[in-house]
Amino acid sequence: MENWLYASLPIIAKVFITVLAIFALVILITRISGLRTFAKISSFDFASTIAIGSIIASIILNPSNSILKGGFALASIVLFQSLFTYLIRKVPAFEELVTNKPMLIMKDGVILTENLHKTNLSEENLIAKLREANVIDFDEVRAVVLESTGDVSVLHTNSDKKLMDKMLKGVRLR
Repeated sequence: MENWLYASLPIIAKVFITVLAIFALVILITRISGLRTFAKISSFDFASTIAIGSIIASIILNPSNSILKGGFALASIVLFQSLFTYLIRKVPAFEELVTNKPMLIMKDGVILTENLHKTNLSEENLIAKLREANVIDFDEVRAVVLESTGDVSVLHTNSDKKLMDKMLKGVRLR
């Protein structure tokens, strides 16, 4: 009998074999679909990665889930992610419908308060991100962008170098 302190040797062996099988399957799926499978480029990629992790845990820890069923679920998520990414690249209307555009929240040392509020970030959150990027003066900041993944990108320099316009391609200004 299994309880929260003890698991029988056959159960432990099954978990171990399941781990080996499912990770071999994940490696195979990743080799077929490419490295983007686990990239955090968009919020959808992030959600897919979490779903994959949840499926892996479920397969390993739930004895009623088969490796075949779990493998099919993993392959389905990766296939859907690939289809989703393809549609975003090829159908502009689909991209507009399902993706969040990055938002500019600071430009040339000035906090864009309205954009900061639209993104539900506080000035304290922004300043913490500036500290993480080793910014010591707002004048160093060329731009701060809240990316579609939720990451904050800080573009800064201590020189008078201007920000290349292309660095803000696709970023919402308002």
